[in-house]
Amino acid sequence: MDDNKTNINWYPGHMAKTKRQIIEDLKLIDVVIELLDARIPISSQNPDLKEIVGNKKRIIILNKCDLSDEKENKKWVTYFEKKGIKAVLTDANTGFGIDNVVKQIEIIAKSNLEKKALKGRVGKPIRVMILGIPNVGKSSLINRISKKTSAGVGNKPGVTKQKQWIRLKNNIELLDTPGVLWPKFENQEVALNLSYVGTIKDEILQKTEIAFYLVKFLLENYKNNIIQRYKISDEEIQNIMSQNKNPNENIMDVLYLIGKKRGAIVSGGNIDEEKIANIILEDFRTGKLGKISLEKVK
Repeated sequence: MDDNKTNINWYPGHMAKTKRQIIEDLKLIDVVIELLDARIPISSQNPDLKEIVGNKKRIIILNKCDLSDEKENKKWVTYFEKKGIKAVLTDANTGFGIDNVVKQIEIIAKSNLEKKALKGRVGKPIRVMILGIPNVGKSSLINRISKKTSAGVGNKPGVTKQKQWIRLKNNIELLDTPGVLWPKFENQEVALNLSYVGTIKDEILQKTEIAFYLVKFLLENYKNNIIQRYKISDEEIQNIMSQNKNPNENIMDVLYLIGKKRGAIVSGGNIDEEKIANIILEDFRTGKLGKISLEKVK
């Protein structure tokens, strides 16, 4: 496996159009909620947003915190708050943290309403925009906040297509936007992280390569998760990793061992690479591999 081989890029035409629409809609907005994946808080940030959001009040939501390392979650909340941005941990699927999100919106809204009242602008709603890259859980979050199913929810990246306003209590209006990516990834690590969590559609990826790099990361950072999930002993892993081979070949041998444990075998006793890649990626994305943070506060 060539470390420099994987080359991932994805920027559908509708993304550029969406970005232009966001810039236009921001003129109406008082508060911006940036929704991030708690497993990859940096990789799931759109670097373009820092520029286009400007001085608008911001709240960062670290969603899918049920899938990420709890110790790292706390560090990321502190990381953003040191930058002057309130950060809230959520799991939109269960509703965890939603009350805190609404509370933070109300705190900012109250401050904004008081400022508007001083200028004689009474009765105007506080308008909130939720921004986030595809597949980070925006529709689920909006449904939780609004207490009704008013946004299209699906498991395909970028399922929410149309702009829509949702009226909340306390004179707050929420503007949803389709997920938007950026034209160029900052680096290959960002592209891989987005691939691991399923933001980039699997159809355009070499899934065996993505699974290889994920196993490599897990061996370095969460080896016990592999041992527990796939019933592999530490000794088996050590024996493979100490082989006199190219290190990447050793990692593939671990992947093949997982394949044997999971019965991903084709005729001749060979490993079905695509099948075991699918199993590993699905186990990671659904939390069956445990609570894993791909990015840690440096």
